[in-house]
Amino acid sequence: MPPVTPLLDTVASPADTRDFTIPQLRQLADELRAETIDAVSQTGGHLGAGLGVVELTVALHHVYETPRDILIWDVGHQAYPHKILTGRRDRIRTLRQGGGLSGFTKRSESDYDPFGAAHAATSISAALGFAAARDAEGRDNKVVAVIGDGSMSAGMAYEAMNNAGSTKQLTVILNDNDMSIAPPVGGMSAYFARLVSGGGYQSLRNLGKSVAKAFPRPMREAARKAEEYARGMVTGGTFFEELGFYYVGPIDGHDMDALVHVLQNARRIDDKPVLVHVVTHKGKGYAPAENAADKYHGVVKFDVVTGQQAKSQGGAPQYTKVFAQELIKHAELDPKIVAITAAMPSGTGLDLFGERFPERTFDVGIAEQHAVTFAAGLAADGMKPFCALYSTFLQRGYDQVVHDVAIQGLPVRFAVDRAGLVGADGATHAGSFDVGYLGALPGMVVMAPSDEAELAQAVATAVALDDRPSAFRYPRGEGVGVQIPTLAAPFEVGKGRIVREGTAVAILSFGTRLAESLKAADMLAARGLSATVADARFAKPLDIDLILRLAREHEALVTVEEGAVGGFGAFVLHALAEHGALDRGLRVRTLTLPDIFQDHDKPDVMYAQAGLDAEGIVRGALSALGVDNLSAKGRRA
Repeated sequence: MPPVTPLLDTVASPADTRDFTIPQLRQLADELRAETIDAVSQTGGHLGAGLGVVELTVALHHVYETPRDILIWDVGHQAYPHKILTGRRDRIRTLRQGGGLSGFTKRSESDYDPFGAAHAATSISAALGFAAARDAEGRDNKVVAVIGDGSMSAGMAYEAMNNAGSTKQLTVILNDNDMSIAPPVGGMSAYFARLVSGGGYQSLRNLGKSVAKAFPRPMREAARKAEEYARGMVTGGTFFEELGFYYVGPIDGHDMDALVHVLQNARRIDDKPVLVHVVTHKGKGYAPAENAADKYHGVVKFDVVTGQQAKSQGGAPQYTKVFAQELIKHAELDPKIVAITAAMPSGTGLDLFGERFPERTFDVGIAEQHAVTFAAGLAADGMKPFCALYSTFLQRGYDQVVHDVAIQGLPVRFAVDRAGLVGADGATHAGSFDVGYLGALPGMVVMAPSDEAELAQAVATAVALDDRPSAFRYPRGEGVGVQIPTLAAPFEVGKGRIVREGTAVAILSFGTRLAESLKAADMLAARGLSATVADARFAKPLDIDLILRLAREHEALVTVEEGAVGGFGAFVLHALAEHGALDRGLRVRTLTLPDIFQDHDKPDVMYAQAGLDAEGIVRGALSALGVDNLSAKGRRA
């Protein structure tokens, strides 16, 4: 048997696949899957979702004329095969590395990424915008949105579909890979999908519609509903029909023949929007991923042959795990404590809480707005809800935090995970803004522990705070290796602490930059400059007494935080101005994340770029003191 000629090497862009036969497309999909596995084994990243859509990716780029036809991926976890096919194969092993490809779709990266995405349920809304712009300019290109069934738990998807019911030449691909919302698929369902999307059925349907126009209106409506419900009984999808979509499916998302023919048919339907329901399997084609509980949703570097992932070299516990373990301790003592996650039980550590207290753990799906108001309802009826969300995802429920929690003064406890920079996931997942947007709310308590022991105290403080809302933020990754008490005591609300006494400059740290602040103090001491280091613990309420003491006893004050401009440093400046402390000539520097969206890299590199490592803090202190940065012993500039 002659050797098979590789096809992926011949594909420089999707246009190169347009003349491929079905067998060639199958071969291309196999090669694309192998390339994806090999690349992610070297970089880490989101693997399972991409493996599940390899055939769909190939079929979409084969049938549609991308990038002229608009193809929008929801979330972007599954876009690695898409990147390989669209001219980025030579850079795919730079994925999520500094200066390399993004782990998500990104407009600045390629014309084949018309819309950036890393949060769920945005694709249909964006696609509707592209379709409206196309129609306004009289163009005839097609618009396709791919959305996973997990994202369909987000209300935004339904808002978009409700608004899209009259839009023509819009196709939504529902990628059903987790929630099993469809019955088992096979040859019969694929046959019916091809039948109802095909030209013959469409012609017959249009003929029936033209004949029905001669009927009185009640009979026309009855005929229309009869056709829709008859088709719904065979294929499912009556719900989507009621939203105005022409439903096709479910079909096997790994059957290239069915995919290509159904997509070709869907592309020709131009009188209403189309929803094509495909059933795929996360991790498809790679046994370790198929057999893993999370289908290798996110992985670090791994061995392709065994699937064994590289182990962390650190010894300190992960902040996320510390939060979960501490919450379990308190829940053992208090039956009113409950926990809420928005489709991130393992990411937030609440899978551990759920194993111990399944009846007190609520996963509401990708629905942060609902999660917040659900927590508010629990709190209003006397429970003690902990709403654990990534900082970047809490942004999606901000109106609910304001309207449903803060205005009513309800004691919802927000565990704000992934605060600060997150490394490889980049700007879309950075927890940059929560200090500012939570600290702006009257009555809200905002904490940032400096290490894992203080995180335990922050959890205890939130448990005890039963008369107002509270939030505590903590970063991704490992703690610093300090001892955690058996059951931590709460903080005194609104009180910080002095960690090291000095005379010339005060460094006031909020959060886990405390370790870098102490290193900076050592570096300043080597220059003959004595530094006080304080741990603020609270951005709201501020420890005014501590701040005024630092202002009185030092020439300069430097605030340090893992957040954007307008957060902790701004609150401190406001307090200093309000109490007249700036009138006496105090020099102040507020060290924050830069006023840009930082590209992905290793967290240490990103913090150095932001000036929030020890050297950056030293530069800030020297600037505040008016000291020549190059002077060995701190010569006044």
